[in-house]
Amino acid sequence: MSDESTQKDVLNELGDDGLHEVARVLDTDTEGAQRFVGETVTATEEAPVPAEEPPLTGVATLGGGLAGGVLGKLSGPVAGAVAKRTGLPPATVKRGVELLLPLVLAALAKRSSRKK
Repeated sequence: MSDESTQKDVLNELGDDGLHEVARVLDTDTEGAQRFVGETVTATEEAPVPAEEPPLTGVATLGGGLAGGVLGKLSGPVAGAVAKRTGLPPATVKRGVELLLPLVLAALAKRSSRKK
């Protein structure tokens, strides 16, 4: 399971409404959504870091730019790992991971900056 403080940070950022949204997407209850958050945090921590690419410019930056590209590259491996761990359908997991990944990455970044 994930670092509990990171999981708590993500759950706090989600709030009750966000947790209910994750539960709705996964067709589960809030307890199942909390477990899913933990699995997503763990899978994100264990995922290989995408290779850096040169910054995008011009029209290529529309729709997310570099951050969107990193999220896109990371969401597939994380969703695959979470689907394998939970036994949930990959398409369902991908939707849940796409909701959570920005929050998980923000929580990991905050934790990393606190350690420096």
